[in-house]
Amino acid sequence: MSVSTHGIRVRSASAFVRSGVELLSSMRFAISLLSLICIASVIGTVLQQQQPYGNYVNQFGPFWAEVFDAASLYRVYSAWWFLLILAFLVTSTSLCIARSAPKILADLRIYKENLRVQSLRAFGQRAEAVLPDAPEAAARRLGGALVGAGWRVRLQERPGQGWMLAAKAGAAHKLGYIAAHSAIVLVCIGGLLDGDLVVRAQMLLHGKTAYRGGGTIAEVAPQHRLSPSNPTFRGNLLVSEGTQSSSAILNQSDGILVQDLPFSIELKKFIVEHYSTGMPKLFASDIVIHDRDTGQAHSARVEVNHPVSWRGVEIYQSSFDDGGSQVKLKAVPMQGAAADFEVNGTIGESTTLDNRQGGKMTLEFAALRTINVENFGANAGANAAGGPVDVRKVDLRQQFESRIGAPNRPNADRALRNVGPSITYRLRDAAGQATEFQNYMLPVDLGEGVPVFLFGLRTDLADAFRYLRLPADENGSLDGFMRLHAALADPKQREQAVRRYVSSSVDSQRPELAEQLQASALRALSLFAGDPQAPEGSPQRHGGLQAISQFMEANVPEAERSRAGEVLVRILNGCLFELLQQTRSQAGLKPLDAGEATTRAFLTQAVLSLGDMALYPVPMAFRLDDFKQVQASVFQVTRAPGRIVVYGGCALLILGVFSMLFVRERRLWIWLAPSATGGSDATMALSANRKTLDADREFDRLRERLLASPT
Repeated sequence: MSVSTHGIRVRSASAFVRSGVELLSSMRFAISLLSLICIASVIGTVLQQQQPYGNYVNQFGPFWAEVFDAASLYRVYSAWWFLLILAFLVTSTSLCIARSAPKILADLRIYKENLRVQSLRAFGQRAEAVLPDAPEAAARRLGGALVGAGWRVRLQERPGQGWMLAAKAGAAHKLGYIAAHSAIVLVCIGGLLDGDLVVRAQMLLHGKTAYRGGGTIAEVAPQHRLSPSNPTFRGNLLVSEGTQSSSAILNQSDGILVQDLPFSIELKKFIVEHYSTGMPKLFASDIVIHDRDTGQAHSARVEVNHPVSWRGVEIYQSSFDDGGSQVKLKAVPMQGAAADFEVNGTIGESTTLDNRQGGKMTLEFAALRTINVENFGANAGANAAGGPVDVRKVDLRQQFESRIGAPNRPNADRALRNVGPSITYRLRDAAGQATEFQNYMLPVDLGEGVPVFLFGLRTDLADAFRYLRLPADENGSLDGFMRLHAALADPKQREQAVRRYVSSSVDSQRPELAEQLQASALRALSLFAGDPQAPEGSPQRHGGLQAISQFMEANVPEAERSRAGEVLVRILNGCLFELLQQTRSQAGLKPLDAGEATTRAFLTQAVLSLGDMALYPVPMAFRLDDFKQVQASVFQVTRAPGRIVVYGGCALLILGVFSMLFVRERRLWIWLAPSATGGSDATMALSANRKTLDADREFDRLRERLLASPT
């Protein structure tokens, strides 16, 4: 029997109903629906689901984000059209099974022993022989041999004609068809049970609505909560160290639902281990489950791929987050000599600051990272970061070899180093515009002769951070540079530093030269320090090397600018060195040696940093001074009654596929008629559902075994 692809043909009812039933129960319609399910699953896998709408706007733009939202592509597995396709697939596949299963089961009981003798001679695999046994004896002997080989045999006597032996094997091939199609039905039903269908039904029947507001979970009204007896759900639960929670969050397209659990989870300790690359190697949670009904406390450890089950609810380790770490930030004035101050806060919260320019700013504590592993190898330089490439130094062979081969090859140019903790925060102005900052707590040695403190910022979340580098002093502190920055903003300090520079550079016997040098040095240092009274946006206001360059373009002939520039840079460096010595003396520190490489590297970086600080978009930055980390675990809690159904469907699918692919259905007929010599004339034929070499070899073996004369 071959399985047909047409559907159930209803003889009564209208032509429209007959066509609809035939289409719905046809195999081609079920395959089409299954293809649609696969395409939708690909979309749901490639496109991140249940993300904030703003993320999709940033990724696709306002127009396409709205189009995709209207098509429910951000929530594919709970979209109405996906559930409708699933329902039609279940119905169509069930009708296919109902149409084909009776015929298959009936075919399993049929041996087709009434086949005519002339039909056997039309088979492609046939053989004839003369056996010495009488037809009845030969039929019983051959039947016993086939039964011993695993065949099912039926004998038919045709009075006056002979005996027909009908045998069959591999009936599981057709059962595989039923098993595979039943598996599709079970998997779809399990998916519907474990999906949002039950939750949506409760929202429709019990008046539950999604919650769109803010505040704490305890303040959420009952109409936004699901009871602990909810038969199926999948939500997220965040628990900080030392706290416990019993309410999970179920994300919906228009808000959230709060799922109350029959127990609460207390996080005793969160454990995380990292690879040398900084990626998490292991994160686990030591928890205590407090049962509400019995009051029982059960200790357990939840690890990735090792969930804990309690009262039918599976608890998975999903991820981890900050649980409200306490941080202390120290203000770093970027413009002028404003007094520094400290700010204490909690990650995830915010505070209000006076920006000292007539307005208020909100400081949002975004994230604390205690480990930051960066690659300081040669490939992490300008070219790796997208910088300009010198085409004269491009080696294609080296480029290919660096990108192929084993990822753990020993000659890989990588130098991973943990640069310590960092703080990420946002400063939001009164209009709601925010600038995000990422500042490192410890100085980082970038191979430039002096370690630097990195202050990163970006105005768009899609952009990479741009970093301001401030040099560290000999104690690994920012104090030395900040004293220099404050002194540069003080006109009296600048004049004193210029006098010291002139007295150390010009002979006291030449007062006219000393007076000219003092005027030039004071002018250069003032230009570099900037003029707060200058127009906004002009180089004179911000200072730095750009202000000196513009001054030279306006006052020095082009032919003399190169030489004059070298002189001014030497004067500027000398004055800044004296200013640095002056600040160290005021702080009670010993003077620096101008000839040391570290001193020269510090001054070189200081010149660049002082010029860049004037362009900082806010009057102050904040560096991480101290912190107390509090970890939090993100658990996924699920109650999935359809899981057993899906497991059963998967098992049936495996059995069905293997049965259809590896089990061959064969039927064998042997007609035994009386011969003129007193024996039997045997005619044998074999039929198989697939013509393969194995079928040919099996027929040869059967012919040699059954039709050979018995000894």
